[in-house]
Amino acid sequence: MGNHGSNLDDILAEDMHHWYNKFMRESPSGLITLFELKAILGLKGMSENANSYVDQVFFTFDMDGDGYIDFVEYIAAVSLMLKGEINQKLKWYFKLFDQDGNGKIDREELETIFSAIQDITRNRDIDPEEIVSLIFERIDVKGEGELTLEEFIEGARDHEDIMDMLKKMMDLTPVLVIIVNGRLG
Repeated sequence: MGNHGSNLDDILAEDMHHWYNKFMRESPSGLITLFELKAILGLKGMSENANSYVDQVFFTFDMDGDGYIDFVEYIAAVSLMLKGEINQKLKWYFKLFDQDGNGKIDREELETIFSAIQDITRNRDIDPEEIVSLIFERIDVKGEGELTLEEFIEGARDHEDIMDMLKKMMDLTPVLVIIVNGRLG
């Protein structure tokens, strides 16, 4: 975890009043739109995949589907990323990966998301095709070419190497640090 640990400890130690003040500074209306989220994170000139990924993250955090992230959704998202149980995080990952919303994830959906994450984080340590091949080789035991939520959770929990790769790929600590410290630049 490196020096991210102290940042996460600081984030966890902050009280709700402090979080609320930060949220309202960034979004005085009390609501964050997709456009505002991208501005807060300083995301400009992204690839189509990266842009699509940020859209998908926004829509998974917009729990009531009204097109805005309110304070409750914001705190729920931050809390999930920082303190969520592994099953909660895996369910969130699955929802994020399931771009077409059909209740299953296929190779293309996973590769698209992993490539998009790498476009944003600039971390290209692991080839998305390799990760996806490994995931499907180990988890898709029926060979259907797609995974249900149950298969995904059970498979990730049963294979420590896959769980480690997912945690590394899905580490949103840099994003949370930007949110906590305020807008870039």
